[in-house]
Amino acid sequence: MTQRIGYIVGSLSKASINRRLARALVRLAPADVEFVEIPIGDLPLYNRDFDADYPQVARDFKTALADVDGVVIVTPEYSRSIPGALKNALDWAARPWGQNSFARKPTAVIGTSGGGIATAAAQQHLKAILLHLDAIVLGQPEGYIQSTPGLITDDGEVTNESTSEFLAGYVKAFSDLIARVQAARDATATR
Repeated sequence: MTQRIGYIVGSLSKASINRRLARALVRLAPADVEFVEIPIGDLPLYNRDFDADYPQVARDFKTALADVDGVVIVTPEYSRSIPGALKNALDWAARPWGQNSFARKPTAVIGTSGGGIATAAAQQHLKAILLHLDAIVLGQPEGYIQSTPGLITDDGEVTNESTSEFLAGYVKAFSDLIARVQAARDATATR
């Protein structure tokens, strides 16, 4: 059975190194994993006034989250935290009250930057938010990827063998988490 994994790129830039990292994950996925992008760029700023009548773009976003078995969030680090557009998307996903799209959803966090600690601070903030949203967050391996020139091509080819192996293992670890969650749900449903 094919797993459908959605991915969200926290950067809105088309030339984002995190978008290249997302493409690398897609390329390195095993045959039984299908990645689909869940875009966030067209979401307006969240305001609880929308809770009574979500705009279509927000309904589509929540449907896209519901239609996947798990979500990988590929985040840059802005000012030692996550980008505002990503936080905005998480706010849309969490509302209206009682309709949190991340509740019990297997979720993984990864990111890249040119710095030595990559996106460590942003990822820690993001994991705290996701845990508050009751997501099932992949703990290991952690994906702090230091981007160097040419490490990942525009079409997602990883030029360093050890980085490629790590990223393939990361996708496999997340796929395994999704399988464990699905097995537990299936076992509970048959009781």
